Amino acid sequence: MEIEKLLTTKEVAEYLDIAISTLMEYRVNRTGPVYIKLGQLVRYRKADVDEWLKTKENQAKI
Repeated sequence: MEIEKLLTTKEVAEYLDIAISTLMEYRVNRTGPVYIKLGQLVRYRKADVDEWLKTKENQAKI
């Protein structure tokens, strides 16, 4: 079983082309992608980020 690399807040912000502060605001408001807390570290699975993007795409079609 291969464990996928977890992404940092900076990496996800770069991937989404948004400011780190915007991603942090999404996290506080619980409107962003699912994240994992490891102690004080916040990490994201790319699959969760992509799934969150899909929901945003679907909302835009309504």
